[in-house]
Amino acid sequence: MPSVVGLLEQHELAARCRVDGLREEADRIQAELALAELEWQEWVIARRRVDAVLAPDGGGSTAGTEVPDPRAAGVPSAPRDAAKPKSQVPVWREGLAWSVLSVDYQRILQALADRDQLHQGPLTCQEMAVMFGLDAVPAKVEALRSKAKRLVARGWLAERAPGRFMLAKAVAGQGGES
Repeated sequence: MPSVVGLLEQHELAARCRVDGLREEADRIQAELALAELEWQEWVIARRRVDAVLAPDGGGSTAGTEVPDPRAAGVPSAPRDAAKPKSQVPVWREGLAWSVLSVDYQRILQALADRDQLHQGPLTCQEMAVMFGLDAVPAKVEALRSKAKRLVARGWLAERAPGRFMLAKAVAGQGGES
C-alpha cells in the first residue's frame, strides 16, 4: 500500500507538469500574438500612408480655413488653434472640428473613425492601447478608458455595450469633419 506522502508527491508532480505545459503553451501563444499584432500594425500604417498619398491634395495640406478629414492624412490635424494637452473636452455640436480636442482625444477619434470607415465594430480600451503601441497595462488602459468615457459624456463617442466604444452617430455621419 502506497504512503499518503507518496500519493501527494505524485499528484503534486502531475500538477506541476500540467502547469509547466500550460506555461509553455501560453508563451507560444503570447509570441504568436505579438507577431500578429505587429503585422496588423504594419498593415494599418500601410493603409494610412496609401490614404495620404491618394488624398485629393496629394498628401499636402490645404491653405484654407477648413479642417481636413483626419482620415485622409492618417494623422489628426493640429492647427494653431488646436486644444492644448490636458484641455477640456467640449460638448459635441454640429460643425465642431476635431481640432478643438487635444491630440490624445483626436487619436481616439481617428482610431474609431478608421473602424467606422471599414464597417468594423467598436473597440475596447485595451485594443486601442495596442493600436497606439502602448503596453496594455492597467494604468495605460485606464487612462484611455477615462478619455473615452469623457468623450462619451460629451457626445463624441457612443458606448453601446460596456467598455466598447465607437463614434457617436452624428460624429460618424459627418465623416470625421465635425
